[in-house]
Amino acid sequence: MKAGIVGLPNVGKSTLFNCLSNAKAQSANFPFCTIEPNVGIINVPDSRLKKLEELVNPEKVIPASVEIVDIAGLVKGASKGEGLGNQFLANIRETDAIIHVIRCFDNENIVHVEGSVDPVRDKEIIDIELQLKDLETIEKKQEKLNRLSKTGNKDAIKESVILSKIANHLRGFNPVRSLTFSDDEKKFVASIQLITNKPILYVCNVDESAVVKGNEYVDKLKKSLNDEDVELMILAIGTEADINELDNYEDRKAFLLDIGLSEPGSSKLIKKAYELLRLQTYFTAGIKEVRAWTIKKGMTAPKAAGIIHSDFEKGFIKAEVISYNNYINYGSESKVREAGKLNIEGKDYVLKDGDIIHFRFNI
Repeated sequence: MKAGIVGLPNVGKSTLFNCLSNAKAQSANFPFCTIEPNVGIINVPDSRLKKLEELVNPEKVIPASVEIVDIAGLVKGASKGEGLGNQFLANIRETDAIIHVIRCFDNENIVHVEGSVDPVRDKEIIDIELQLKDLETIEKKQEKLNRLSKTGNKDAIKESVILSKIANHLRGFNPVRSLTFSDDEKKFVASIQLITNKPILYVCNVDESAVVKGNEYVDKLKKSLNDEDVELMILAIGTEADINELDNYEDRKAFLLDIGLSEPGSSKLIKKAYELLRLQTYFTAGIKEVRAWTIKKGMTAPKAAGIIHSDFEKGFIKAEVISYNNYINYGSESKVREAGKLNIEGKDYVLKDGDIIHFRFNI
């Protein structure tokens, strides 16, 4: 599961990626600096992992992670191939969620590809390009289904109706994610991998003075999002980069407090990306290792066991489950057992975020 960082050129995407991954993606003050997508595996901040470490004292600790992709800047006309648009849009299609960075600050030393700062216009440019690409995908799919429909193929006829519904919605300059589908329709739509059907987080890149309360650019963007079921957060990406350069934890903490933040904005963004991808965490805790495992929300115990090893899923017998709160309250697995708070769960058990699990299996 991965999230892609998108936006116009020069809005701070690669700088943000560097902050998140410490991978030092190329970043410069001109369009198309990033050509190939940079990929980073990023640890998810989780205070629960630290508390488990203190109780268990393991040999090693492994956090959950999420994959972030820095995709080169899109421009007006990208859906028709402008600015290597086809390549960039193909990279977005391969992601599972979108982090859209929008410039919300003034700085005459940083070139804006459109010549001025206007977050609402910039958002619409990207939105329209993504919608046009989805419409192109739908129209190509419709051509194939129309041929099948003429032969009386019932599935093709049903799917053609869904595609027409989507096409009309896109022609009204609306993202696919704002449409309502039945469960059966959702499966079909998911198979097409439409870009505007992916969950999205808008990141307002502001200067340091606006990091807490925002500014007029952020206010205008928020107002334009009234009808959209999307997430928005404020981030001073340049300031985050400065904080990232500090080696000393106390210095970083002092810097954050000085600008009115309790934790780095990049940490909040990683958590948001995790939620955006509909992911959650379960833990395994032992002397050898305390580890956070990433799973999709709604995953059952055998599937979650398979994340560790496919044999665990194939030979699944049961899961010994302790809630995170019970583990912390009682202080150890043995004390949880003594208190009768360890639950034995079967194949239908749906994991809860924070569950601490020991899987029993047999091959």
